[in-house]
Amino acid sequence: MAVNDDEAQVLDQWSHRLAQALQILDLKVDQELLLDLARKSAESVIHAAAPVTTFMVGYAAGLHAGTGSAGNKDAAAAAVEKAARVAFQLCDDGHDGGPASKGWADTAQ
Repeated sequence: MAVNDDEAQVLDQWSHRLAQALQILDLKVDQELLLDLARKSAESVIHAAAPVTTFMVGYAAGLHAGTGSAGNKDAAAAAVEKAARVAFQLCDDGHDGGPASKGWADTAQ
């Protein structure tokens, strides 16, 4: 999802303020990836899937990368990319497709 230069600047400022308020030091957000994922999930499922999908990707990435001093920036970025790939694939399957359409078969659960 492309944003114009003014929107990108506002989004950068907002992300920085939010990271400070949440006390997440030196957080770098791949905004383009998250905006693309939000757009894709909104189009593939329903509009409300956008924030839920991006939250779940961030949560999964946080779990994968570790917390506090156990994690690092590179691990966090790789975890976001990995979780986003899974979400993009699920979006490609559509709202009724994907592994969940067959129950838990062939999943890690």
